Amino acid sequence: MTDLFSFAHADALDAADPLRGLRDEFLIPKHEGHDQAYFCGNSLGLQPRGARTHVEEVLTKWAMEAVEGHFTGQAQWMPYHELVREPLARVVGALPSEVVAMNTLTVNLHLMMVSFYRPTRERPAILIEAGAFPSDRHAVASQVHFHGFNPETDLIELEADEPNGTISMAAIERAIAQHGHRLALVLWPGVQYRTGQAFDLREIARLAHAQGAVCGFDLAHGVGNLQLDLHDSDADFAVWCHYKYMNSGPGAVAGCFVHDRHANTDRPRFAGWWGHDVSTRFRMGPQFIPTAGADGWQLSNPPILGLAPLRASLELYDRIGMQALRERSRRLTGYLEKLINARLGETLQIVTPADPSQRGCQLSLRVAGGREQGRALFEHLARHGVLGDWREPDVIRISPAPLYNTHNDVLRFAQAVENWRHG
Repeated sequence: MTDLFSFAHADALDAADPLRGLRDEFLIPKHEGHDQAYFCGNSLGLQPRGARTHVEEVLTKWAMEAVEGHFTGQAQWMPYHELVREPLARVVGALPSEVVAMNTLTVNLHLMMVSFYRPTRERPAILIEAGAFPSDRHAVASQVHFHGFNPETDLIELEADEPNGTISMAAIERAIAQHGHRLALVLWPGVQYRTGQAFDLREIARLAHAQGAVCGFDLAHGVGNLQLDLHDSDADFAVWCHYKYMNSGPGAVAGCFVHDRHANTDRPRFAGWWGHDVSTRFRMGPQFIPTAGADGWQLSNPPILGLAPLRASLELYDRIGMQALRERSRRLTGYLEKLINARLGETLQIVTPADPSQRGCQLSLRVAGGREQGRALFEHLARHGVLGDWREPDVIRISPAPLYNTHNDVLRFAQAVENWRHG
């Protein structure tokens, strides 16, 4: 009989994994001279080995060519953001013209709401999930207030209706139907950051549009984690960051999706020179003529040093493909779930849905005994080279990222929990 808690078993699973060599593409932090078991890809992904090459290429070009670097060589700075356009579109399931890497997530969210949150006295409301990431809530509340409406009545926060704090599709459908006549925007996460629950983007967009509302998604925890089909989801827009599963470094340049049907929209927007039509940009005229597609929402020239690590990450995603990575993710997270259910069920409660279609690689865990015990376990794990992620008030998030985590890492987590329980 197979011993799930045997390192021989975990190592055999890793040896049979067709993507077993991926870990070597990353720099793994050390703990007491050994590789850390790192499960924080949902906060900050690890550094791809290729990132340094791309950054140093930019630095060398800057040193040797200065301003001429905008126009010379294969990685010219003037169209540098175009180098990530097509591979990024493949990661998120979009047309190349629908995506752009720019700014940071919350800046992009505000820029999208300038265009797509157009409240009226009859339709002033935004629907989000209760317990949304604070940056999202701050952004939408401030937009409601900016337009002269009241967040206390016009920011609708849907409470969880399931025992572990997750939200059923039935509850989302009821909320959109109930408030539909007042909704200007449905803004929903691809993956809820605290619970790890993944949602059906296509169905949420359908429900919102049926009520006459715009639909946008925050995919901070979805991009590089789930197999997305943004174009076919029919979402109006989406925003995300690249420092989590996309492994592009702290504070990395973010991403944005604008559906092709809005490519030439007359919706208002905050304009900047870099969003101006590229063929006439350098005529320096006073009239703003937006570039068609997502590029038309750009404000300033892109940060080249910030984009360079994203190129390294996207090379890996392009080489492997999201389908293969998603399959590996299901294997790793499934193994984590089996270990918990086999021997750790009295210690850990899995908050994240058991259905693999309703989660990515993250399992959110509550520790028996409440917050104090949860913090004690979290700190025990860190002391033993197993790094998870704590989210108030009482959740430990463990995220086996398919690009660099292994079954051996997952077992190290489970054994550390078991040692703590018996310690």
